[in-house]
Amino acid sequence: MNDSKKNILEKLFSIYSHHYDLDRDGIHGGGVFPATATYFLRDENYLISKKHVLNAVENYDYVYFCTVDHLDTSTLHRYINQSLQLGMARVRPHKEHMSSFVTLVIMAETIDPEAKTLLKRTKIRKYFRFAFHGWMEYHIAAVELSSNQVISNSAGRETRILLEQNFGLNPPKRGVRRK
Repeated sequence: MNDSKKNILEKLFSIYSHHYDLDRDGIHGGGVFPATATYFLRDENYLISKKHVLNAVENYDYVYFCTVDHLDTSTLHRYINQSLQLGMARVRPHKEHMSSFVTLVIMAETIDPEAKTLLKRTKIRKYFRFAFHGWMEYHIAAVELSSNQVISNSAGRETRILLEQNFGLNPPKRGVRRK
């Protein structure tokens, strides 16, 4: 891995390290993802004391990071399938499970136009027991370093905004539609 990719990953780690648990060992998915981040939040409501829990909800976010020189559709399909498979293996729906997000963050020098279209149109959502045991949603965002552009699917909007703000990219002004 060259120095620029290491610097990019370190920047991503500093962004996510505040609220996420980082795992930098690089063994995820056969070494495809150099790092992952995990977020967990549990919220409970009590009646009189903590012994009497009225209700509780749990939220999870599993983030997979990867860096490539060029992103084409076949590579994107491979990353999507692998991150989705790894993320779904970690989702454990139960009555207190509210939501789980599987997020893929890709840093690429260049991205094919077909891959950009596929990335924007990727929509994966799964409900567990008619949403009584929560749901899972797939977020994906990619940064094209050569053009300083961030692309995401509709569910990955917050990830796109986070990357734009932290990498100093200029998002369009309010009221201006993205192409």
